[in-house]
Amino acid sequence: MNNVSISKESLTDWERFDALQDEDIDLSDAPEITPELFAKAVVRRGLKPPPSKQQITIRLDEDVLGWFRAQGEGYQVRINSLLRAYMEAHQTSQTAS
Repeated sequence: MNNVSISKESLTDWERFDALQDEDIDLSDAPEITPELFAKAVVRRGLKPPPSKQQITIRLDEDVLGWFRAQGEGYQVRINSLLRAYMEAHQTSQTAS
């Protein structure tokens, strides 16, 4: 695939862009970064990589799978996260007893 631009002229109105003031920028779709939000951030640099995933076939009840799919994109990641939380909770309770 050829990634060469066919247009030599920018379609951006740079004069209008340069004239923008901070208060002119609509940030309604971007949440304000609060200390609480920042505290939830994850920086991966220097950390061990997340565990690799393995593709499997698993049978789930139709209604369970339907509910997860209805939650939107990333439903498999959410299923994995819930299974991980369950595993970690049971590992902790097993080592405590």
